[in-house]
Amino acid sequence: MAELDIENHAELETWLRAHGHISSGANVRINVLPGGVSNKTVLVQFADGRQWVIKQALAKLRVKDDWYSDVRRIRIEASGLRFLARLAPPGTITPLVFESPQDNVLAMQAVPQPHQNLKAALLAGDCPRDSVLDFAKQLGRLLGTIQRNAQRDEVREAFADRSFFETLRLDPYYTTTALRAAEASEFYADLIRDTRATRSTLVHGDFSPKNVLIYDGTLILLDHEVIHFGDGAFDVGFALTHLLAKSLHIKQRRADYRDAAIAFWQSFTVEQSDADEVRCMRHTLGCSLARVLGKSPLEYLSEAERNAQQRAVLAMMKAMPGSIERLIHTFVELTS
Repeated sequence: MAELDIENHAELETWLRAHGHISSGANVRINVLPGGVSNKTVLVQFADGRQWVIKQALAKLRVKDDWYSDVRRIRIEASGLRFLARLAPPGTITPLVFESPQDNVLAMQAVPQPHQNLKAALLAGDCPRDSVLDFAKQLGRLLGTIQRNAQRDEVREAFADRSFFETLRLDPYYTTTALRAAEASEFYADLIRDTRATRSTLVHGDFSPKNVLIYDGTLILLDHEVIHFGDGAFDVGFALTHLLAKSLHIKQRRADYRDAAIAFWQSFTVEQSDADEVRCMRHTLGCSLARVLGKSPLEYLSEAERNAQQRAVLAMMKAMPGSIERLIHTFVELTS
């Protein structure tokens, strides 16, 4: 039997009816959602106002480099949706509608309109300073709350599989960057070893503004396919990387995005007071260099901006700042 292609509207509608997910008489409208790198994603809209987002994992990711990952990771995401609904602050996780492991498909409730993507809002550069700081604080609270609530055996057991983190993060980000920047190879060797040895809390693995929607002033977290029980400092570094890169790219908002990065960190530590700051700094530097030299470089940075970020990060790898806040200030100073 041919593999289901959810981007084929007629095929998907037939499949949904055959599996009892929509009734025979229901009218639906299906649209492909843009921007998917690791999944096919479509929006299904019902005449009664209901909306679902349906995802199907891709074996080969849509990037320039050859980058493959087991499509069974969609099952991890479905588990993530179930657990995060209990671990995260209310209203910040989209409810799971159904899962079809044999077709590597899941459906979740769509975030209602109007909503805005946090990455798009920050890159537009016109979001008021107070809103930027509020979103950064919410982002920190969201991550800190998840990590604090996830430190228990049932979560550890449910998310013990870290293979997708290896194929989607450690290999394309850290290992690839170590090969492309010889001066950072020792830094990455130590960071990879320590990351693999750490089991501290639940790690989202893709905690960035592109995976966050703003609805009615509240942030809603998406895309949980890399979720696992591991080194919580990775999520901190991953998020800070995106805030710092935007401070470099949106020059007229540099001070605001610098302060947003600080607000994120401060808000995170209110919820997760025992966070290892040194580990968070190391992952911030590791992710920041990886996002200009790894398999998934930040697409909005110019060549000059990527070079500036590379120089700043390599300098800090040689002389680590004394705190996260000092790292943030130093990054902005070195890239100005």
